[in-house]
Amino acid sequence: MSFVEPGKVNAPEFPQNLDWINTQQPISIKALRGKIVLLDFWTFCCINCMHVLPDLKRLEQKYRNELVVIGVHSPKFTSERETENLRQAVLRYGIEHPVVNDLNLHVWSAYSVRTWPTLLLVDPFGKIIGAHSGEGAFDVFDPVIRQMIDHYQRENAIDSGPASFLPERERASSSILSFPGKVLADAAGGRLFIADSGHNRIVIASLENGRILDTIGAGEAGLHDGSFEHCRLNHPQGMALDGDRLFIADTENHALRRADLASQQLVTLAGDGTQSRDFDATPGEASGRQLNSPWDLALAHGVLFIAMAGSHQIWGLDLEGGYIAGHAGSGLEGHLDSSLLSATLAQPSGLSVAGNVLFVADSEISSIRTVDLDPRGGHVRTIVGQGLFDYGDVDGVAEEVLLQHPLDVEYVDGTLFVADSYNHKIKNIAIESRTCVTFAGSGEAGHADGDPDQARFYEPAGLSAAAGKLYVADTNNHAIRVIDLRTQEVSTLEIGARRV
Repeated sequence: MSFVEPGKVNAPEFPQNLDWINTQQPISIKALRGKIVLLDFWTFCCINCMHVLPDLKRLEQKYRNELVVIGVHSPKFTSERETENLRQAVLRYGIEHPVVNDLNLHVWSAYSVRTWPTLLLVDPFGKIIGAHSGEGAFDVFDPVIRQMIDHYQRENAIDSGPASFLPERERASSSILSFPGKVLADAAGGRLFIADSGHNRIVIASLENGRILDTIGAGEAGLHDGSFEHCRLNHPQGMALDGDRLFIADTENHALRRADLASQQLVTLAGDGTQSRDFDATPGEASGRQLNSPWDLALAHGVLFIAMAGSHQIWGLDLEGGYIAGHAGSGLEGHLDSSLLSATLAQPSGLSVAGNVLFVADSEISSIRTVDLDPRGGHVRTIVGQGLFDYGDVDGVAEEVLLQHPLDVEYVDGTLFVADSYNHKIKNIAIESRTCVTFAGSGEAGHADGDPDQARFYEPAGLSAAAGKLYVADTNNHAIRVIDLRTQEVSTLEIGARRV
């Protein structure tokens, strides 16, 4: 894209009566005259849309006096249509620019958008300059915006006063946990590891009473090794434990970290803080290797398996040799059962191991898949789920089953538990029969303990079982829930003050 001449087509106006976030009142294209406007058409489930957000923040910071970014949230999943769910996503992702809930895709249609993410540039007179679909937004728009500023300043058409909005975070209440993404129960050590993603840290709590024993990370986003007190992570997610070594998927750093629980030191195993832009999964040294949104981890046979959500693949890190490589998935987004490297996945986000099989929550296609761990003749297969736009809330057998953006799985004695995140439920699947039933959760978002049919969760995203209990990272409730596997009773684990 380049700026050749002023736009000629008027940018369609936002419809009335839409819900807005991060602003005190609705915004119109007309009211933005004098500003360069960048419209971001996105949906909060989409990993590619998440990858655009840091680029938007860079553009906003660089051109804070001339540019206004507007997020046009055009949902894919039914759950994403709800404004309160969108508000939680805005807080979770740290979005501070105004966002409009285009729940019926009217804005999407008016601008003839066809794919997520799509970004569209509007000049200070409300005319469309051009559009770009996909990632890499900063490199695409930075030179164009610079050219536009130079051009319109000569015409005195730029309003250089900074725009003022009201970020949702200024009205949000604080809590001990902030959007916990994953959880890992250690029965032998009596510990519960919590990916306190919104606080950029790992919380280590007592499995028995929730008392905080230690934390990993200073709380500010960054990529710094060192002591638990001073090191930094960036929205960590999945974890795996091997003795005194805790492996961490440091998702927004696009890195793998290792915490030594004895010496209380954190080091980086792979990743340099920048997102990999290619699908090169050939074997190589892990150190310095660029990754793409690692979301969950599972350890088996000396290999750390990685749900590489950003490249729609499963990778493996040989812990002894220090080599990393792709294990399953071609890198294309899709739903194809085939041999390991020919199969396609779609934003794998949760892993669990049983013997020589890796279970995968393949979130964007609302499916549960299996991946053979032995690369010789291994395959990817589907237990339940169908395709990119096949989702819902239907229990049943095999092809009858519909889930909605599941984010984790946990295998326990022949049963696979599923965090059916956008249905606000925990389900279980009998592996042999491929029968799926609701285990806990009414399906209505909220926070209620007790009877499994009446209990409420709010986008649960992490599961881990230990000593007859299933621990749940109940993300939008900023809580850890506990389900007794025998009685199915649901309770909340109170996370307490740190040990003195």
